[in-house]
Amino acid sequence: MFGKITTFVKDIMRSRRPVFGPALLTDEDRHLAQTHLRYHDHGILRGRWTNLEEISPGVWRSNQPDPERIAVHAHDGIKTILSLRGDGNSGHYLLEKEACAAHGIPLLSIGLSARKAAPKADYLALLDQFEVLPRPFLFHCKSGADRTGLASAFYLLHIDQAPLDVAGEQLGLKYLHVKWSATGILDAILDAYGAHLEAHGPTPLRDWITDHYDADAITQKFRG
Repeated sequence: MFGKITTFVKDIMRSRRPVFGPALLTDEDRHLAQTHLRYHDHGILRGRWTNLEEISPGVWRSNQPDPERIAVHAHDGIKTILSLRGDGNSGHYLLEKEACAAHGIPLLSIGLSARKAAPKADYLALLDQFEVLPRPFLFHCKSGADRTGLASAFYLLHIDQAPLDVAGEQLGLKYLHVKWSATGILDAILDAYGAHLEAHGPTPLRDWITDHYDADAITQKFRG
């Protein structure tokens, strides 16, 4: 019993900051990546809590899916997965990439931040993806609360032409988004868009991001 506990603790420590190449080439790599995903990336909390919701017909938001959930999504007909965590050599990404490939699901990535206003090019790239992704598709970040919440609001505004107050509900405590924390910068982005609408009248989201979105000004105002 003591030996099993010791081995478990060693696995946890070794998987804290694992370094991988562009793929999981060995069983040891895969074991470290799975351990990291479960314990350091908080995957253990996502076993039953998925933050999964359909925000529009065939458009799903969630937290980080593990390989088992990706198999379920494949069975349910998900055609594409879009990660808002970016790509690279992290364990969670490599496991997701491997699982998506095994089930024939294209995996796309855009690296956004939950605590920073992203460059306008990143948000425009997100809108570009929303215009062309075949439904049903799923997009996610780590917890499905912050980056996914803003992306959900952008989808409803840009594709469904939803009112701002309706779209803004995607950033809410229901999804564990806390606007009075550092992640409130994402609410500030929607507030800036709302202020522009009040001052200048109807403006498509893409036009606002292209011509008026100012990450530095929004950040300065948010930080006071």
